[in-house]
Amino acid sequence: MSEMEPRSLTDLFASHPDDLVQPFQIEGLGIRGRVIRLGPLVDKVLTRHNYPEPVSRMLGEALALTAMIGSALKFKGRFTLQTNGKGPVSMLVADFWTAEDNGVGHLRGYALMDDERLAESIAAGRVSTADLLGEGHLAMTIDQGADMERYQGIVELGAGGLSAAAHEYFASSEQIATRIRLAAGPLFQREADGHAGTTWRAGAIMIQHIARDGGLTGHRETEDAKPPTDEEENWNRASILLGTVEDHELLDPALASTRLLYRLFHEDGVRVYDPSDVAFGCHCSRERMGSVIRSFGVEEIDDMAEDGVIEATCEFCSEVYLFAADELKEGLE
Repeated sequence: MSEMEPRSLTDLFASHPDDLVQPFQIEGLGIRGRVIRLGPLVDKVLTRHNYPEPVSRMLGEALALTAMIGSALKFKGRFTLQTNGKGPVSMLVADFWTAEDNGVGHLRGYALMDDERLAESIAAGRVSTADLLGEGHLAMTIDQGADMERYQGIVELGAGGLSAAAHEYFASSEQIATRIRLAAGPLFQREADGHAGTTWRAGAIMIQHIARDGGLTGHRETEDAKPPTDEEENWNRASILLGTVEDHELLDPALASTRLLYRLFHEDGVRVYDPSDVAFGCHCSRERMGSVIRSFGVEEIDDMAEDGVIEATCEFCSEVYLFAADELKEGLE
């Protein structure tokens, strides 16, 4: 990652707000971080599935969080975020991986829900993350490839939503003081030709303490009367500044990530680095889908077929694949 050296304020505040990861460092406070801005990518994912608005907001936040963590990996692996709960939305899944050729990050995601329970929950006004996901856990999985062992961290889901669960993950698994703000929502826009419409956007910002001797986990082990150290003071300052970020600042397409960072941290010496792009991607294919269906066996294939044809839809991208049942049963009988 190379340092970005802007030649002017115009360069620094150049509008490049969509589908990117913007790394930064606050040199005066010993903090590193990232800003995520998702526009067309998250709109494509959410509109393809036509989820109810509360579900789209949650999945949008999950996509932003996944891009945030996955883009920080220092190897060409896969990062997967998955929730499993007892609520109307039983599962959220988001994947991030980096292409070998151009370094572009790829992102996809979907939600699994009980439509009837979800409609009842929305009608009753129970639309918080805790309401929709219910009791359960959040799993974060890092897969470095076939020759490496997978790593998985699991934390409980709570009333604080995905950001609180992520804080717990970093505190317990990574032991790094971390603060994250997530936002997702529909944005009403009017085009130059007079047409208007709603598009989905998502954004996130994260700060982490740069470990020195002893480091910080974000928590003191004992409640004592000792005054805070300089590092703790710096961390508290950065956390307070991060807490001032509004949802609209993370979602506004007219507000570049660099301008947001300047608003927050210019007094403390914020330095930005070259951003990286994120694009929608999916690993599904006719061959992969056929292999999955064949794994169920002959009887299940017959049960799934209608008039000798099986229709399979990718949960991530909604691509539809049609198979002849006899074709899939070849070699199985």
